[in-house]
Amino acid sequence: MAMDPCEVPRWQLLKSQLNNLSYDRFLELFNNDDKGICVDVRTPQEYDISHIQGAINLNYLSDNLADLLESLDPSKHYYIYCRTGRRSLRVCVLLTNMQFKNIYNLDDGIAKYETMPLPG
Repeated sequence: MAMDPCEVPRWQLLKSQLNNLSYDRFLELFNNDDKGICVDVRTPQEYDISHIQGAINLNYLSDNLADLLESLDPSKHYYIYCRTGRRSLRVCVLLTNMQFKNIYNLDDGIAKYETMPLPG
């Protein structure tokens, strides 16, 4: 089934409803947010290679992702990222559906910034 050329893909609609931040803005807000928790939703192997300093790892591909997300404190502010922005987008949508209010997505993931040194 061909998509109407004027139709916006569903993932772009979902993304447009999120707080999408550039790398610099993402780090600036996280580093100055007393309630901020940075969450890397890549695999543990990806996380071990490099990650943003202070980030915790919640593997999007884990069997218990729902339990991990339910254990998060909704009063905190969550800065979510992955490699390309697809997994983080999905986690942000899940958290939004769980009524979390302060969620920030790293726009396009960290792969876009691989030439820049990651803090951590």
